[in-house]
Amino acid sequence: MRSIIVVGLIFLMGSCGSNNELIRNQSTGEALGTTFTIIYLANGTLNLDVEIDSVFMAVNSSLSTYIPNSDISKINRGDSTVRVDKMFKEVFKLSKKIHAQTNGYFDPTVGTLVNAWGFGPGKQIQMDSVTVDSLLNYVGFDKVSLSMEDRVAKKSPNIYFDFNAVAKGYAIDRIAVMLNDKGIGNYLVEVGGELVAKGKNLIKNKPWMVGIDDPEAGEERSLKVLINLEDRALASSGNYRKFRIDQSTGKKYVHTINPKTGYTKDSYTLGVTILADDCATADAFATAFMAMDLDKAFKVISMRPDLEAYIVYLDEKGKTQEFLTKGFAKLVVD
Repeated sequence: MRSIIVVGLIFLMGSCGSNNELIRNQSTGEALGTTFTIIYLANGTLNLDVEIDSVFMAVNSSLSTYIPNSDISKINRGDSTVRVDKMFKEVFKLSKKIHAQTNGYFDPTVGTLVNAWGFGPGKQIQMDSVTVDSLLNYVGFDKVSLSMEDRVAKKSPNIYFDFNAVAKGYAIDRIAVMLNDKGIGNYLVEVGGELVAKGKNLIKNKPWMVGIDDPEAGEERSLKVLINLEDRALASSGNYRKFRIDQSTGKKYVHTINPKTGYTKDSYTLGVTILADDCATADAFATAFMAMDLDKAFKVISMRPDLEAYIVYLDEKGKTQEFLTKGFAKLVVD
């Protein structure tokens, strides 16, 4: 799974004191190639580790390209008999929608290029203009479909799905659904820096507070801004931690790939943070905006009142600038 960690959580919790006898419960661990922290308030001590692990296992079984016997891996190998589950269908349909809404800049069929550039589980190859043009024949979400029998059809057997730009957010949403079903109304679910916040930190009677990393801080890591978050999902994307250096040429290749050109996208955009009603949507749009030129990203954002955005970028003179929607700016902690 995509392992960019752009957002650092600041759990400004008190001790395990209580407000109306609420208890702070916490589950931590590793999943989807990264770490997770889940805080949930309840009227007593709870341990939901088994339920949480079950969600991660189900998502991996359906959507992980790093697990050979997952549904997506079988489909990528050309198995047309696989009947996909509800999770795959939901992610597929959401991807179709956001692919259209971003004019193709969000495209999970970019997986062939992800592998070729050295950022996926598949074989990395030497890339030149001829190779890129050839591989672009296998990119395009309009080249895939889902039948009434829940089977995936591909116009070419070489089309390779990579839902890593949406699957982590989707997994967070599924954990949130599990917590909702258990009647838990106040929680913070964080996986690899992406999260869903519901309700408040009622132990301190304050909103959940999270910190967004400074994309120019490098390995030292420092926070750019703090925001209050309530009943929203947040996802971020950036190129400053996920890249590779070609050993022979010394050239830097970033992980964001432009599905229009087939090349890695090293742009003026340093980091994108998106707020949405669900984390899968926030995850997908954050990825798309990294692949777009800034003017295109700003245009899409201006037409989407359901999204809030925070973008750190370089202007034409190389100076760091920040773009915040009005709704995002209201959440920033002074």
